[in-house]
Amino acid sequence: MANNPASHIHQGVLRAIFEGTNTVNAPVLQCVQVKPLAGAQGGPERFRVVFSDVSNFVQSMLATQLNYHVHDGKLRKGVFVRLKNFQTNHVKDKKIIVVYDLEVLEELGECEKIGTPQPLESKADAVQPQSTIIHTGGFYGNNAPAAPQQQQQQSLPARTSISSTAAHANIFPIEALNPYAHKWAIKARCTNKSAIKTWHNKGGDGRLFSVNLLDESGEIRATGFNLQCDALYDVFQEGGVYYITSPCRVQLAKKQFTNLNNDYELMFERDTMVEKAEEQNGVPQIRFNFTSIGDLQSVEKDTTIDTIGILKEVGETSQIVSKTTSKPYDKRELTLVDNSNFSVRLTIWGAPAQSFDVQPESVIAFKGVKVSDFGGRSLSLLSSGSMTVDPDIDEAHKLKGWYDAQGRNDSFVSHANMASMGAAGGRMDPVKSIVQVKEENLGMTENTDYFTTRATIIYVKQDGFAYPACLSADCNKKVIQIDDGQWRCEKCDRTHPKPEYRYIMIVNVSDHTGQLWLSCFDDVGRSLIGMSADQLMELKENDEKASGDIFQEATCKMWMFKCRAKMDNFQDQQRVRYQVSGVSPLNYPVECGKLTEMIKMYDMQ
Repeated sequence: MANNPASHIHQGVLRAIFEGTNTVNAPVLQCVQVKPLAGAQGGPERFRVVFSDVSNFVQSMLATQLNYHVHDGKLRKGVFVRLKNFQTNHVKDKKIIVVYDLEVLEELGECEKIGTPQPLESKADAVQPQSTIIHTGGFYGNNAPAAPQQQQQQSLPARTSISSTAAHANIFPIEALNPYAHKWAIKARCTNKSAIKTWHNKGGDGRLFSVNLLDESGEIRATGFNLQCDALYDVFQEGGVYYITSPCRVQLAKKQFTNLNNDYELMFERDTMVEKAEEQNGVPQIRFNFTSIGDLQSVEKDTTIDTIGILKEVGETSQIVSKTTSKPYDKRELTLVDNSNFSVRLTIWGAPAQSFDVQPESVIAFKGVKVSDFGGRSLSLLSSGSMTVDPDIDEAHKLKGWYDAQGRNDSFVSHANMASMGAAGGRMDPVKSIVQVKEENLGMTENTDYFTTRATIIYVKQDGFAYPACLSADCNKKVIQIDDGQWRCEKCDRTHPKPEYRYIMIVNVSDHTGQLWLSCFDDVGRSLIGMSADQLMELKENDEKASGDIFQEATCKMWMFKCRAKMDNFQDQQRVRYQVSGVSPLNYPVECGKLTEMIKMYDMQ
């Protein structure tokens, strides 16, 4: 077969593809050139590939998910490929193919360029481009018969109904959009639509809204101002598939307003045409790029991510007042866990917080959540984000299977505040026994000393294990009860109907060398006790014996404690205070490996 690879090429297929007469589902072509494309700084790597069918050649753009073919050295000059999923376009009157899936036919080997292929260009084609949506993987549905396109008018009213072939003959993938593209259209699903936002300043009043658009190649944000806001807001519905046709401005994305991974964004103009697609299938519903809860400690503050987890706890709705705008905001805190055995608090705001009625132990996928370093690592759902309950995706099914099999009975570690332990928890503190901590006088100098110790909890002090805290964001100061249902925060100068109890717990831990008293705050307390301070306080008020059992269950468990030692003044006396900034369960394979290496040190042979 490899002796005559030219016999496998579908000669003349490129012209048939662009003329709409192609009958070959997966054409075989020869790659005659591969070159990297210059892109925006920090943008995804892109490659331009030239394919030949012996008679003609055409430039192609490789979808980024196929870059590994080039990186692995399989897609190179002279090899033969089978195009499995692709789409044709016209860019500046040049024919190009956007390739979404291909197979390198390694059994055919590689050879010098076969024949003398000519560029696939013609003046007639440049004036009247044909409908050229091609597929073999069911992306855009069946290829419509080619039809003559009427000459485009320079000023088309928004949403004017004209023939599908004429209006959408030049479909672009979203990832191919750039400020230099002209006469394009995209077919995309609206995955999120914001509320209309208004502003008032010296320059006058204004309003805007934005939508997130998704196709098989990527996502992009589009915004409409004032008249475009009025004209298009009711046209877009979340979940619907639309054709958006230029003129529509493509500009650099303002990253502070979007959570999408795209260097560009769209701005609707007066003549931008938006039309609901008759065929609503064939476009992805939503695209996730999940970060596990266990990996949050390595994610930079203010990064926008997607995450998925089991809903472990649902907090009550509370209200805070913004310090900058003095406007009240409703919020609700959720606790998520996953199979990394970590938990995280995630805050939802506004109407979603009020209407949230998801049952605990459901799987929720969040798109567009912001990572905060408040309380170690916590998450906040952005206004442009979304949540999907029990999504029909592999990650959700695996997570649900794990939780039903074992996760329901597991204990989880919260992301404790690691800010005091170096940037993003990057510093590795030495592991010391309790006697080493004392003999080395850690914390006895003016500087703060950091260490990690492996110890077992032998006692939890139950008196004063929690304090009533302010509900205002980023406050957490102690509140004082001034009347029934009235709790006063002096710092915020506000009164709340109830407090939020937070742990301020003292525990005694022991290892084989001694004992140590440690101070633990809220995130650490949640990990050690297995419930929030609010829940434990309520249990203590209703059933003190049951709460005592909870404290007892927390003992006789071994943890890795990340601590800091610092000199403290208490009642005119100086003493060293050991504060826990993070806890994690033992990684037994790692600990066994350390013991094995230690034993080897005593091997006299």
